[in-house]
Amino acid sequence: MTPEDIGSTIRVNTTYVEVPVTVKDQKGNPVAGLTWRDFKVYENDKWEPLKIFTVDPAPLSMAFVIDQSVTMDVMEKVNNSLGAIQGALSPYDEISVFSYNNGPRRLTEFTGAQGNRVPVVLAMAKASGREEAVPINSGAFAGCAITKNGGCLDSNPTVQRGGATGDSSFITIPKEIHTLNDAILAAAKELSTRPQGRRRIIYVISDGKEHGSKATYKDVLHYLQANKIAVYGTLVGDSARWGEGYVSRLHLPFTMYDNRLYGYVQATGGILQSERDLNGIEKSYAQLTEQARNQYMLVYASHEPLIDGKYRKIEVRVDRPGVEVIAKKGYYPSGRDNQH
Repeated sequence: MTPEDIGSTIRVNTTYVEVPVTVKDQKGNPVAGLTWRDFKVYENDKWEPLKIFTVDPAPLSMAFVIDQSVTMDVMEKVNNSLGAIQGALSPYDEISVFSYNNGPRRLTEFTGAQGNRVPVVLAMAKASGREEAVPINSGAFAGCAITKNGGCLDSNPTVQRGGATGDSSFITIPKEIHTLNDAILAAAKELSTRPQGRRRIIYVISDGKEHGSKATYKDVLHYLQANKIAVYGTLVGDSARWGEGYVSRLHLPFTMYDNRLYGYVQATGGILQSERDLNGIEKSYAQLTEQARNQYMLVYASHEPLIDGKYRKIEVRVDRPGVEVIAKKGYYPSGRDNQH
């Protein structure tokens, strides 16, 4: 060894990948007490040895997103539930609040979850909701643009006679506006600025419908997967009528596959609950935030090239019978993940 060699270091650039994992039993309850020996992680079908394993609770940076395009009866339940959000968070957490109807609106930047500002902002987030008037295009009331309580309402400029398309025998019923994609993207951009070491969560309370966003589902999901953001949610309204409680991918109703909120949750490793009444909605806040804070954290060093911009598939397996493993399905590498 020459004098020049003394004190030299070898620098090896590596992409370290964090994978928060929740494990549930057949009844949907979290499974505690697992060790690093119970987990195996695969990236692009190759086994990756774990470098770090921890079960320490993590502080949450939560962007809370409220769907104001739900119907009036559902909106009333959501309004009454909002006070329970602060009670579900710890003094170490922080929260930012967004709402959306025809486009997203940020009600506050990130602030301490137990601060006096939070109740004021949540009170501002209350809305009247969408009137449940149902357009029809056949039958005795076909001449009405919209009927309610058995009678005709005034003409609605958003509902046109079929004559606009060359046929006056029917009414063209437009889709309602539900800008879920845009709202999640706005929340994700706010979350991407939060420091490392915090669990980045978007918590959405919505019926999961999407129509009218400028952003596409594919682009928003890409942004989430590149910025270590998981989507959690409480499903309300029509979408929650099939049942209550944890929405398991192992027992998923066929109608849920088209629900856009479920798509975000499933791809990012979040958890979704379906609730129909006020008590269930309030309980879901506490249950989901607790599960987000107390996940198993797995960290491995990727075998793939440092930064190639390509999507990398992740699969997490647990050596226990009859459990459901909830983790993100993959990620896009970021320069912030590089370590040496």
